[in-house]
Amino acid sequence: MLARDIYKAVTDTIIAELEKGAAPWVKPWKTLSVNSPYNAVTKRNYSGINALLLWIEAQNKGYESGAWLTYRQAKEAGGHVRKGEKSTLVVLWKPIEVTETDEVTGEEVTTTKLFLRSYNVFNVSQCENLPKSLTETVERPIVSDPEFDSWVARTGARVVHGGGTACYSPASDTVRMPHRADFATSAHYSATLLHELGHWTGHESRLNRQFGKRFGDQQYAAEELVAELTSAYLCAEMGIDGDIRHAGYIDSWLKLLRNDKRAIFTAASAAQKAADFLKEAAAAEYRQAA
Repeated sequence: MLARDIYKAVTDTIIAELEKGAAPWVKPWKTLSVNSPYNAVTKRNYSGINALLLWIEAQNKGYESGAWLTYRQAKEAGGHVRKGEKSTLVVLWKPIEVTETDEVTGEEVTTTKLFLRSYNVFNVSQCENLPKSLTETVERPIVSDPEFDSWVARTGARVVHGGGTACYSPASDTVRMPHRADFATSAHYSATLLHELGHWTGHESRLNRQFGKRFGDQQYAAEELVAELTSAYLCAEMGIDGDIRHAGYIDSWLKLLRNDKRAIFTAASAAQKAADFLKEAAAAEYRQAA
């Protein structure tokens, strides 16, 4: 499959879910035995756009496992994919050396460029005769409220509580939040705060997230999408069953994705970087304190 077709295939999948009237990253792991999809053999979590694609497929097909593997991995493990089962597309960026002629010097220059490639995976629920080590349930991590508050404090973000609005102010570099008790559930509070922390990572002193002219007047929608996905990724890792709060942006996200088939890739990548930044900030503070 050509790279341009991969972009369209993935974007069409997300658009189809949004057209149902709900964002596919809102508590997508609720039916799974684990929060984040992972490879059954390597045990590595799928991230970015792949996590989103596998969440959608698991929800739509009712898979209870978050473990996935390729046809070859299933065969090498002594099992097999059941006849008639359909695979799920995931993607990767593959480095390829490209030799080009320099327009100024005329010399040949070899550089490494990343090209988008796709491959197919199956949920372990679609397979038979796999060893127990590949199908056994992985315990879901669940972060308590005190643990969550400690984690947020270690990120270094300035969070001020009070009032009735949750927002991030770039001017003061401050996250403002209502008190936890003002939310319908504690999980809703945590998911909302993670959303605002997603915005916080984009400050010029941190990830300096700028979308430039590419998204034009839809930069705000793009940034909201990044914050939504950042919260979803972190909620999944922490076992937080909090609904993400900005479903009202669905129309603007549909417009964004219909106008740019690469937009969801940009947003998912930026969100993964934001989530990783927050985790590393919290972990660094923890190591320093220890």
